[in-house]
This record gives sequence, structure tokens and C-alpha cells, in this order.
Amino acid sequence: MEPEIILPPQVAWATGALARGPLVRKTTRLADLPCIFANREEWRCRDPQQSVYDVEVLESPMAEGALYVGVTHLHAGKVGDEFFMTRGHFHARREQGEVYFGLRGSGLLLLQTEAGDARIEQVATGSVHIIPPFTAHRLINTGNETLSSLAVWPSVAGHDYAALAEGFALRVFAAGQGVEVRHV
Repeated sequence: MEPEIILPPQVAWATGALARGPLVRKTTRLADLPCIFANREEWRCRDPQQSVYDVEVLESPMAEGALYVGVTHLHAGKVGDEFFMTRGHFHARREQGEVYFGLRGSGLLLLQTEAGDARIEQVATGSVHIIPPFTAHRLINTGNETLSSLAVWPSVAGHDYAALAEGFALRVFAAGQGVEVRHV
């Protein structure tokens, strides 16, 4: 008997589209991001249904040793002068790391330890970002097109958004043709 050859899920590297697998899709809109942007008045005046980012994740068992694979598509835009960003999070199981791969667009990855030490890495097509354990992370789109990033992380990691209720230590704003990073 011939062994069956299975065609696994695929990612279109140029767009970040996932195919050939059971997908879970989620859209995060401005209404879902209260208290994320510095200019809260500008946030309140915007269309609450505007999509900020979409996430596609290949279904995977939630078990020790299992991995999730997903793509975040962070749209270009700003609230006031602050660039669109993901909510950002620690893992509920802090000892779990993650890897991001830049697929398209341009932006930044904001990383912050539990002690509040923050750093920023540039995200671009082909960039690889190893997010250490005990490190919160947030994508920020500083470009004019969608920023797509493929991520791989342990399915048991979970998300802890509450630990960042006061926000990250750094914020990124448009400044002329570039960016300005400000300490909070």
C-alpha cells in the first residue's frame, strides 16, 4: 500500500494569506481598543467599526507541546498622530516565547519586560523576531500598506491583556515623514 501524501496548510508569503487548513478568523475594530491610543478624544470621534487588524490562525489542539500558527494583518492608519497597533499582550504563561516573521509592509515590534524595560525592532519583509519569555509584545504599522506578520507560539501560552492595563512604556507617533518614539 502506498503511503498517502498530504498537502499541508500553506501561507502565501507575499500576502500572508493562509490556505488549506481549518482557520479561525478574528477582526479587531477601533471599538475593541478602548484606552489603547493616547488621544482618546480622537479615538471616540472615529468610526468604532473601522477594522484595525485581522488575525487568521490555523486550528491546533491546545495541548502541551502543540503550536499555533497565525498571521496578523495590521492595517495602515492612525488615531491622531499615533499609528495603528495591536492591543499587545504578555502570555498568560509567561515562560512561553514566540516567533514573528515579517511578510509584507513595514512597522515596529514593541517589546517590554515585566520590569517595564522596552525596546523596539523594525519589522519588514523577511525580518525574524524572537520574542523571549516574560516579554509583552505589540505590532505597530508605521507604513502606508497593511503590515502582515506570521507568528508561531505554543498553544498553551494564552494571552494576558490585563497586565498591560496601564499600557506600554513607549508610544510611537508620526513625525514628518518618520516616526517619533515617546516615553509614557
